[in-house]
Amino acid sequence: MKNSFIVASSTTLFSLFVSSFAAYALARLKFKGKSIILSLVLSVSMFPGIAIVSPLFIFLKNVNLLNSYLGLILTYTTFAIPLSLWILTSFFREIPFELEESAKVDGATPMQAFLKIIMPLATPGMFTTAILTFIAAWNEFLFALVFNTQDSMRTVPVGIAMFPGEHDLPWGDIAAASVVVTVPLIIMVLIFQKRIISGLTAGAVKG
Repeated sequence: MKNSFIVASSTTLFSLFVSSFAAYALARLKFKGKSIILSLVLSVSMFPGIAIVSPLFIFLKNVNLLNSYLGLILTYTTFAIPLSLWILTSFFREIPFELEESAKVDGATPMQAFLKIIMPLATPGMFTTAILTFIAAWNEFLFALVFNTQDSMRTVPVGIAMFPGEHDLPWGDIAAASVVVTVPLIIMVLIFQKRIISGLTAGAVKG
């Protein structure tokens, strides 16, 4: 549980930090190739995990990051950042450009407009993205199984998968562990329920 929480939380925070700046640029700045970049991001997210396990394993081995939190966090960004980027880009596009232009007229720099105008308005979208990214990282199995082989570094999905023995399948233990693993996600969704709903419905109705 501790390993999963550390990895999922760190992955979520890092992905939101990177994706928020990238999504702002793709949604609100004018430059050529934006559609190509989004297409590349989508194509990367469509790759099955098994297709990139081998090169990622070799990379982590060369930099001595196997059986570490940092190694797992870096590999999780291969699916977390594309997910966050796609969601946040759509949210940033819905924010009226006039608000940002007014701030710039009043003397705000692009960074100030982003931090003081765009980010507060995009809070529902940020919460929604954070929840979806956290759940994806919390439930990830393949990378955690391959890259963290030490028992002390295993995450929850891998730990549950290790329950069955050669001649025994402890259904009771597996069911209990599954419930325990699901409870934190349920609590988190209930706490941020209003923000998640407002984020999911943002931009659905105009006017």
